[in-house]
Amino acid sequence: MSEESATSNRKRNGAVQPHGSRQQGSAVVKLAAGAVGIVFGDIGTSPLYAFRETFVGHHPLELDKLHVLGVVSLIFWSMTLVVSIQYVTILMRADNKGQGGSLALVAKLLAALRRSKFGWVAILLGVLSTSLFYGDSMITPAISVLSAVEGLTVVQAGLQPMVLPIAVGLLVVLFMIQSRGTAKIGMFFAPIMFVYFTVIATLGLIQIFQTPEILYALNPWYAVQFFITDGFKAFLALGSVVLAVTGSAALFADMGHFGRKPMRMAWFGFVMPALLCNYFGQGAMIIGLDAEGAKAAIQNPFFLLAPEMLRLPLVILATMATFIASQAVISGAFSVTHQAIQLGFIPRLTIKHTSASEAGQIYIPFVNWTIMIAVIILVLTFQSSSNLASAYGIAVTGAMLIDTCLLAVLVFTLWKWKWWYAVPILAIFFIVDGAYFAANLSKVPDGGWFPLMVGAFAFLLLTTWAKGRKIMREHMAESAMPIEIFTKSAVNSATRVPGTAIFMASSSVGVPSALLHNIKHNKIIHERVVVLTVNIEDVPYVEPENRIHVKDLGQGFYRLVLNFGFMQETDVPATLKKVTECGMEFNMMTTSFFLSRQTLLPSEKPEMMVWREKVFAWMLRNAATAMEFFKLPSNRVVELGSQMEI
Repeated sequence: MSEESATSNRKRNGAVQPHGSRQQGSAVVKLAAGAVGIVFGDIGTSPLYAFRETFVGHHPLELDKLHVLGVVSLIFWSMTLVVSIQYVTILMRADNKGQGGSLALVAKLLAALRRSKFGWVAILLGVLSTSLFYGDSMITPAISVLSAVEGLTVVQAGLQPMVLPIAVGLLVVLFMIQSRGTAKIGMFFAPIMFVYFTVIATLGLIQIFQTPEILYALNPWYAVQFFITDGFKAFLALGSVVLAVTGSAALFADMGHFGRKPMRMAWFGFVMPALLCNYFGQGAMIIGLDAEGAKAAIQNPFFLLAPEMLRLPLVILATMATFIASQAVISGAFSVTHQAIQLGFIPRLTIKHTSASEAGQIYIPFVNWTIMIAVIILVLTFQSSSNLASAYGIAVTGAMLIDTCLLAVLVFTLWKWKWWYAVPILAIFFIVDGAYFAANLSKVPDGGWFPLMVGAFAFLLLTTWAKGRKIMREHMAESAMPIEIFTKSAVNSATRVPGTAIFMASSSVGVPSALLHNIKHNKIIHERVVVLTVNIEDVPYVEPENRIHVKDLGQGFYRLVLNFGFMQETDVPATLKKVTECGMEFNMMTTSFFLSRQTLLPSEKPEMMVWREKVFAWMLRNAATAMEFFKLPSNRVVELGSQMEI
């Protein structure tokens, strides 16, 4: 097996791993440690605000033993059912050759649903989940960093005016360093997060030892009793309790970086125990105080767990942790966007690879600056983490509910579970996730509209691009001349010139418009003519032996198809160096790339609504060129324009 093929196999197993025993012993431990530093930052910083918001949010609760035990019990069982069972245990089995996330899952399902009339439902759900993720990726950095910086007011109340400027400054720095990638700063992530989780677990355990009765919350009866006593108010409290499990979907999406087994080890062996110790510790502290003390402490229980002399170091540590958590979410937005581009839901954007060794480390300037602007607007508009908490959760719970829907399709179509045990399990997930989503709908007037607005806008753009692109391809296929007929007629109608001409074509059938225009206007045919189609498969990685397909059409004409997975870099010149079936080797100094650029014209019978057609035309004009996307040498590219009605 070649080195490239071996590396590809290791990637599909979840991460690039050492040879030999890939996911055993020290290799798994190292990957688990890396996951702690990169993946678990989002859910790991939830203790800063989740417990507090349940009592002081828009639907405050009484600070008595009944409510504290009820809330802590809800957090424990939510973490167990949603994170541990639904995501870490079950959904992580639903990888697409090692890759996770809604779009990867949809790509996996399409293979089974391609001939089904319900395939479009899975696609729609995946696109909707992706759209909601963008809203989440904007709120997470804002609420995480702001909640950490607010810890300064616990150290010194007079620092309140400095909270917003410091938070905005940190966020600007965070987005400014994205172009440098995470390769260098990533080595510091794991140690910082290990210290962070160890510290919050220790602080929680101290309080648990002092007030051990908080452990009664392990009994789900206290959560049930909370609902019996408060009814609808307890239901609304779910909107804040769910903040403890935000980041669940991110665990599934980031699975491809580290693999299923290391992430499970990190979660069950370290992260989950640390988080539960802290949540139980916050509850124990509140129970152990009198009414006045509890009322004061609930304003920021996370930082008040620490002795006064250690609060400033805890603020600094928490700020570093939220910085890392935000980094992970932003990197996730880059990865999701890259998948969406490859699968045809987003127009080509400029993508920069920030690591020579890790293909997954990418930087997308447009996404970075868009999220940065939105995050700063959020911080300046809402001004406190409590206000942001009212906007946080609805996008996350919406994505969780969609993942449950996709899981239901998966267990019946691919896994073929028996209905008598699949239905009860799915029913539990639908009830839990549905309740969380319904409870968060009450946040819409208080800020929940923002992630919904972002999600709706992203959904509009994604579906408009996908539909417009489909219409364009259909029109091009209808008017395309068969390549076999063209080669016979073109040989005698133009002058042959030395060199190689590669004509990029979106379809693997017919003659690309650039080739027709070149014959029409320049009256020449190169010595070797290659019609090249780059095909993105519904799998993360394509084996090197399946990458290249060549058809010799005779007369110096070749049809070449390059297949890539949706997680692979589409570097056309590098791949052409490995093509041996097109006559002589490709020399970039004697090769010209001809690209078609379409200009859309209004149609008398448009197939999309006029306003969507205009949106699609705008997206088409602003998409990155094929030259950038396929890494073509700029001095060897010729663009030929054409007009089209849709």
